[in-house]
Amino acid sequence: MSEKYDIIVAGSGMAGSIAAAAAAKAGAKVLLLDKNKPEESGKKTNWGWVCGDAVAKNHLDFVTEHIGLKFSKPELDTKVDGVIAFSPDLESKFVFDGEGYVLDRPVFERKTREYAIKCGAEYVPRFDVEGPIIENDYVVGVFGKDDKSVHREYRATLVIDALGIATNIRRKLPDNPYVDRVVDVDDVESTGRYIYDCEVTTDDKRYYDPKNAVIHLNQLLAPGGYGWVFPKSEYGRVNIGIGLQKSSLDIHNKKLGKKDNLHNLMDEYVKWVPVLKNPKLFNKDNNGKGYWSVAVRRQLECMVYNGYIGAGDSMAMPNPISAGGIGPALVSGVLAGENAARAAKGGDVSISALWRYNVEFNKEYGSKTAGMEVFRTYLQSLNNDIINYGMKNFLSTQEAQDLCYGRIPDLSLKAKFKMVLKGAQNISAFSDLVYAVKEMKKLNELYSKYPQNPEEFRGWRESVKAEVEAVKGRFKPNPV
Repeated sequence: MSEKYDIIVAGSGMAGSIAAAAAAKAGAKVLLLDKNKPEESGKKTNWGWVCGDAVAKNHLDFVTEHIGLKFSKPELDTKVDGVIAFSPDLESKFVFDGEGYVLDRPVFERKTREYAIKCGAEYVPRFDVEGPIIENDYVVGVFGKDDKSVHREYRATLVIDALGIATNIRRKLPDNPYVDRVVDVDDVESTGRYIYDCEVTTDDKRYYDPKNAVIHLNQLLAPGGYGWVFPKSEYGRVNIGIGLQKSSLDIHNKKLGKKDNLHNLMDEYVKWVPVLKNPKLFNKDNNGKGYWSVAVRRQLECMVYNGYIGAGDSMAMPNPISAGGIGPALVSGVLAGENAARAAKGGDVSISALWRYNVEFNKEYGSKTAGMEVFRTYLQSLNNDIINYGMKNFLSTQEAQDLCYGRIPDLSLKAKFKMVLKGAQNISAFSDLVYAVKEMKKLNELYSKYPQNPEEFRGWRESVKAEVEAVKGRFKPNPV
C-alpha cells in the first residue's frame, strides 16, 4: 500500500476503538483494522464476545471525560449496585459496593467503533493482522490478509496493538528486554459463559440478584477461579459462567479421579444454581455462548517498544483477582491513543518517547495489579474448607475490599490469633495470608517507584519478578 498513516490500530475491540477515537480526535491520521465484519466489531471468536461484560462506572466516566463519548441504553444493558462474593458453603459473603453496568457487548463495541470513525479514523474490516513489519528495530506497520485472503501491508509511524491475548504483533516483536512476548500458562484462565433466559423460582439472592453481580468462590465448581451470575436487563436473563486455571483443574482431576473440563464444569455450574430453571439460550448477535482465555497477572511491566504501544488484553491487563478486563481496556485505550498521537506529531516514536504511556497507565490503573496478583496466587492455594473458614474469621468486609482493590489492611497473626486458633491448617493459612499481604505491600511500594525512563527499567523489573516468583514458590495451586 502506498498510503502511510500516523497510527495503525490493530483490533477494533474494547481498547482498539477507544484508542483510535482518542488518536483521531487529537489530529492523527488513523487506520483502524479488525478481522471481523462491521456488525461484529471486536468479536473474540466464532462463538461471540465471551466475557462477563461488567464494568465499573468510573471507567466509563474516564472515557467520557477524555474523549467525549457518552454511554447509555442500549449499550449499558443493566445497572448494578455492586458485586457480592459468596463462600463455597454460601454462609459468608463480602459485599463490594460501587455502581457499575453489565453491557450489551456487541452494541457497545459497535458504538465505540462508530465513534472512532466519527472522530476521523479510517476503518477496514475483515483484515486479519498476521504480524508487525520491522525495520531498523522499529515497528513500521503490519501485514496480513484482506477479505479475499490477499497479502497486504499497511505502514504507519506507530502501531497500537489491541489484538487481545493471542496477539500476533506482541508475540512477533524482536527479542528485547522490555516487552514480554509470551504470557505464562499459569497466569491464564480459561473462561466460558452463557447468556440464558431462565425461570426464577425463588428470591434467593445467594444465587441470582437482579441488582448485583454475584460471584461464587468454589474450588470444586471452578478450580483456581470462580463462577459468576450477572443480571441482564430482563428479569431472569443472566450472563453466567466460570473461569478456571489449568494447573488447578489438573490437580482437581487427579485427586478426585475425574476428567472434568471447562465445558462440563460450566454445565454443572448452571445446574448448581437452583433458582434458575429451564434455561434457554439468548443468542442475540450469535453471542449466546462462548469460550476464551484471559490473563490474570499484573499487566506487562513495559507496554511500549520502538514504534509500538500495546493496550487492553494484548498487554495482560485484566484484573488479576476478578479477571475483569473491560475497565483497564478502556483506560489504556484512551491513554494509548493520546500518547500515540503526541509521539507521532513530535516525530519521535522510540521507546524513550513512548515511555510516558507506561507511567500514565501505572498511575491510573496498573500500580496495584502486581499486589493483586499475589492475592490471587494465595487464593488459588486454598481449598473450599479453608475459604469457608477464612471468609468467616480471617477478614472483615473492609479488609477484603482493601485486598481486592490492591490496598493493604493491617493484618497480623497476633491480632487475629483468637479467630484462627481452631486447627493447625487454618493457622497456617492465616500465616500465609499475613505473608501475602506483606508481599503485596512490597510490590505496591515498588510500583510507586515505577521507572520514569527505560534506563531505570531493567533493575526495577528484576526486583518485581523476584518478589512475584517468591510468592509463587510458596503458594502452589491446591483446590482439593
